[in-house]
Amino acid sequence: MAIVFDREQGLSLLALMIRSRVFEEKIEALFSSHEMHGTTHLAIGQEAVHAGVSPALDSEDWILTTHRCHGHTLAKGASIEGMLAEFFGLSQGVAKGLGGSMHLIDLEHHNAGSSAVVGSGVAIATGMALQLKRKESSNLVVAFFGDGASNRGVIHESMNMAAIWDLPVLFLCEHNVYGMSSCADEMVSVNSIADRGSAYGIESSSVDGNDIEVVFEAVQDAARYIREDKKPFLLEVRTYRFSGHSKNDKRVYRTREEEERWSLRDPLRIFSERLIERGHLTHEEFEEMQRSERESINRIAEKLLEERNELTIEEAQSYVFTDGGVE
Repeated sequence: MAIVFDREQGLSLLALMIRSRVFEEKIEALFSSHEMHGTTHLAIGQEAVHAGVSPALDSEDWILTTHRCHGHTLAKGASIEGMLAEFFGLSQGVAKGLGGSMHLIDLEHHNAGSSAVVGSGVAIATGMALQLKRKESSNLVVAFFGDGASNRGVIHESMNMAAIWDLPVLFLCEHNVYGMSSCADEMVSVNSIADRGSAYGIESSSVDGNDIEVVFEAVQDAARYIREDKKPFLLEVRTYRFSGHSKNDKRVYRTREEEERWSLRDPLRIFSERLIERGHLTHEEFEEMQRSERESINRIAEKLLEERNELTIEEAQSYVFTDGGVE
C-alpha cells in the first residue's frame, strides 16, 4: 500500500464511512418499524468503497450507481435530509419523493442516478462517456455494478463499445460475494471479474474493497489512466455485504461462521484501528464520532416525520403531464 492519508483527510473519510454505516442502520430500523415502506437494499460492510471512490475523483466526474446506492449518493455530496425525505416519499426528497430507495439522483453533485434494473446504469454511463469525449471534456464517468450484474449482456456490450471508441468510463465492479442468494463462486466463470477486461482490450485490476486507502489509490490510478491514455478501465473491488440482499432477506444461504470471518475485515474496524495506531485518533474519539453521526441522523428523521410534507397527487402529475393532462 503506497498511499497514507494524513490526519485531516483520514478523519474526514472515516466520518464519511461512519455516516454511511449509521445512515443505513437508521434506514433498516425505520423499515422494521414500518415508518418507511417499499423495499431497500443496504450496503452495510461496503463503506470503504463508498468513501474511497468519489473523494478520489474530480468533483465534476460523474457516477451512475446501482440499486444499492445510498453510500455512493452520500459520498458524492447529497444531503442526508434530501435522501431521508425521498425514502419517506416527501416532496423535499432528492427525486421529489417519487423514486424511493433505489432511484436516487443528485445532478448538482454529478450523480446521474441509480436504477432498480440490474446493470442498466452501465449502458447509460457508457453513453454519457461518449458525450464527454465528443465535448472533449477531461471528465469521466464511473459505472457501478455488482458481481451478479457482471454476467448481464449489457455489461459486456458496454465494455466492448467503450474499448472500441476509447471512452472515458471507469467500470467499477463491487464484488460483494453474493448476487441475491447466489454465491459468485457458482455463478461467475472467472476467479476475478477484472480478468474479463483483457477480452475487450481493457486494462484492469482487482483490489481489497474493505481497505479505504487501497480503494482510494486504485481509483486515483484508474482515473489518471483514463484521462491520460484516453481509454476505459475495469476495476474490481472485493468486499462483503453484512446485510441481506434486501430488507426481508434472512441470509439463510450463508453461514454465521462466514459472516464472523468477514466481520474481522469490517472496513470501519480496519481504518479506525489504523488511525489509532498512527496517533490520529483515540478509541474515545471514534465512539464520539459514531454517537454524533447517529444523533444527527435521528434528529433529521424526527423532523421529517413531524413535518410530513408529502407530495400531492396534483404535484406528482405536474412532473408527468403538462397542465394536468396529456398533450
